[in-house]
Amino acid sequence: MAWSGQALGLIETRGLVGALEAADAGVKAADVELAGLEYADAGLVTVHFLGDVAATKAAVDAGPSTSSLSRIPGPTSLQASSTG
Repeated sequence: MAWSGQALGLIETRGLVGALEAADAGVKAADVELAGLEYADAGLVTVHFLGDVAATKAAVDAGPSTSSLSRIPGPTSLQASSTG
């Protein structure tokens, strides 16, 4: 996948059904492009969104409202949790 200068949002799920639910919720919640799905061991599936920063954040935030999903924190989330 070539870098497009857009923000990348990721949602990690357990199983394909959860990934499809997260992808559906994300593209309905914001103006983002579904960049793909990545399959890992132990049934983990990562959903990739591309768009501007605000839209990508909205798409990623909409995903975990569906079944058994976890949001992968961005750099600002990691800095906030390590300082406080």
